[in-house]
Amino acid sequence: MTVKAVREVSAGALEGEAKLEQSLRPATFDEYVGQEKIVDNVKVYARAARARGDALDHVLLSGPPGLGKTSMAHILARELGVTLHVTSGPALVKKGDLAGLLTALQPRDILFIDEIHRLSPAVEEALYPAMEDFRFDVVLGAGIGAQTMEMKLERFTLIGATTRTGLLAAPLRDRFPIQERLDYYATSELKEIATRAARKLALPVELPAVEELAARARGTPRIAIRLLQRARDFAQVEGDGRLTSAVVETTLRRLDVDARGLDAMDRRILAIVIDTFGGGPVGIDSVAASVGEESGTIEDVYEPFLVREGFLARTPRGRMALEAAYRHLGRMAGRDRPGGGQGNLL
Repeated sequence: MTVKAVREVSAGALEGEAKLEQSLRPATFDEYVGQEKIVDNVKVYARAARARGDALDHVLLSGPPGLGKTSMAHILARELGVTLHVTSGPALVKKGDLAGLLTALQPRDILFIDEIHRLSPAVEEALYPAMEDFRFDVVLGAGIGAQTMEMKLERFTLIGATTRTGLLAAPLRDRFPIQERLDYYATSELKEIATRAARKLALPVELPAVEELAARARGTPRIAIRLLQRARDFAQVEGDGRLTSAVVETTLRRLDVDARGLDAMDRRILAIVIDTFGGGPVGIDSVAASVGEESGTIEDVYEPFLVREGFLARTPRGRMALEAAYRHLGRMAGRDRPGGGQGNLL
């Protein structure tokens, strides 16, 4: 059995942290920091639907993990005054799993499906009539004697969340009238999020310390909160209980998070591309095999940040390390290498 190390700078939700994350999650749109344009739009859609007494149109939220898609679903449920039912694509294995959820929905309720791109084909096909006509078809019997029974559903809202829009089948994607993509946060926004979270945790903070933590949070609120939690531990055990710059520096050093927010695995990926594959281009499967990680995890968790920060490029021929990666790792790039030639140029 392979046991993978937990990354504090991973944007994916970790087992056991859901309860604390829920307590720190914004409860209203007024508390939601960042994504201003999206918030303004969905606020209008929600209030218009509530005024009409109708269900909100189906919503697709996309973007890298940890940016607030689940928080937005919770806030929309509160705005509409309805119940939020939460599940995930991998949890819906059979049509019966979906049927149980859909038939339990009350009028205007919200069904939130995280990782909706991971729905099985059978469940996805069963979802189409539910989204369009608010019905669920049940097949009774088998062979030529099989009959289809139609179950009427209450009008509901499906909110789908995905980190990989390209993996969604076009027929499913087209059934979402509202589609919004969340983007990475500015450091100033992460500073505000971390400061509010510290206040809820009754953690005294120095502003320069929060600024440094936010600067290394990879543009992701979930990572900022996670780093804050770990810094609180160091402040409590090795400090005086306050979040100071010294405590933050100690925390980030112990977690192996460098000045640009990269951790050991990020740097390993870049080193593999540069040292093993000459800077690329190299296929994602080759990189994954070299670092001992699944290619899908690299594409979802690691690459978006490395590409955004200018360390890595996705090209039709594969991944390529950019000049910033060479500088960050202290490597020589292109023609600066002994024997470097045109083929190594970035």
